[in-house]
Amino acid sequence: MTILNLNDLSVTLGLPLFSDLNFSLEKGDRLGLIAGNGRGKSTLLHCIAGTADITGGEITRARGLRVGHLQQEVPEALLPLTLYEAVLSALPPEQAEYESWRVDVVLDDLKVPYEHQQKQLSALSGGWQRIAMLARVWVLEPDLMLMDEPTNHLDLSRIGLLQSWLETTARGVPLIVASHDRAFLDAMTNRTLFLRESASRLFALPYSQARAALEEADAADARKYGNDIKQAKQLRRQAAKLKNIGVNSGSDLLITKTKQLKDRAERLETTARPAHQERSAGDIKLGNSGTHAKALVAFEDVEVTTPDGRVLFKTGKVWINKGDRIVLLGANGTGKTRLISLLHSAITGEAAGIRTTPSIQLGYSDQGLSQLDHSRTALEEITRRFDIGDQRARGLLAGAGFSIDLQKAKLTALSGGQKMRLAMLILRLEKPNFYLLDEPTNHLDIEGQEALEEELTAHDATSLLVSHDRTFVREVGSRFWLIEGKTLREIDSPKGFFAQALATE
Repeated sequence: MTILNLNDLSVTLGLPLFSDLNFSLEKGDRLGLIAGNGRGKSTLLHCIAGTADITGGEITRARGLRVGHLQQEVPEALLPLTLYEAVLSALPPEQAEYESWRVDVVLDDLKVPYEHQQKQLSALSGGWQRIAMLARVWVLEPDLMLMDEPTNHLDLSRIGLLQSWLETTARGVPLIVASHDRAFLDAMTNRTLFLRESASRLFALPYSQARAALEEADAADARKYGNDIKQAKQLRRQAAKLKNIGVNSGSDLLITKTKQLKDRAERLETTARPAHQERSAGDIKLGNSGTHAKALVAFEDVEVTTPDGRVLFKTGKVWINKGDRIVLLGANGTGKTRLISLLHSAITGEAAGIRTTPSIQLGYSDQGLSQLDHSRTALEEITRRFDIGDQRARGLLAGAGFSIDLQKAKLTALSGGQKMRLAMLILRLEKPNFYLLDEPTNHLDIEGQEALEEELTAHDATSLLVSHDRTFVREVGSRFWLIEGKTLREIDSPKGFFAQALATE
């Protein structure tokens, strides 16, 4: 049964986001929506939800279709409310008064602890706020779920819970999900739409298989275009020869054939469509300034503690050697970010029990991008850090995807993806030989994630990384440290940790 149909849909916001978009959604569909940052994913979801206007075409929904829309941001008006109150407020007033039990059922399904239900949203982590927004959508019993970056801010255990919930409680509900989490898309979708400015492509496959099919289709388009243009040139050469012969011989028949060949060439050139070229959101490039030291960092059985002094774990005696790309694994609260913070302190100042080589040159980025001054513009942030002049700075920012307007905008007005690309540009200009990165793929689209993976591996960059992105961890990591039972130990592969972290009761 078709519940949603898009016919020749187009949206233009200054520039075209997408056009001539056609697809339908059936009862059992789980559709992954793929596009770069700022390419129209969120806009399309708003259009389907009926909260944004379309430029052309039409959207047809099944009669009485209830659409639930999980958006990226938490409305400010909800932040003073407790988590329970925020979910309850999604219900119509009369239903909220007499059917509050619906909230209890939903929060139980999503395994939200009672103590969290009674806390203000503003006091909860981004992950729990995300779960609260999902509960607000689900309590209204939608017939179609639209999910915009549902795994943002979730640790692996919460991602596992979300996947389990989608496979059980929400199993019969069709889904359109915009996400940059490749592993989540592979696990949760059966169709994939690559949203493009024109000629979007839809495959009845989960993300990774659809990506391979897309590359084959684009390559076939490129070959066809090349063959069509080559054939058109041959027809024009033949037409030119016939014209000369026809003029010299006075043959009207040859002149007519000449025109026919030219017409065929024009039709081929008119209908020939170049293969799609993805408009880059901006380059992500890193470097490795190099060092002669073999071991860059040594931990001498360091105690990693909470700010109030409670011991989280001990490192034992471990080293980070030149060329190591170490991924730090562990459940939330085990101390991964505390270890990153300690090592940052050791490199920029000192920290007991941590030795670093004098030649170490740090490239650092944390989850909140606190290394950036958010009161400045992107241009100011570059020129204050590096003596390269305005013209050079503007060129570098343009290469990273920043238009003139974006270069002049305060960082507070930029998207998460734009801030992350600025942070990556700063890392490049700092020319580090050691990268200390906490959740570096946050807010990056798939293109950006793949570029970062390639840069870290191609330059053999020494690094200590924290990430919940399973694909990123598998692609980048050469060593894996697991925090478990208040100890740090090295493991051969993240596979077992992923399986355990994603498992739900």
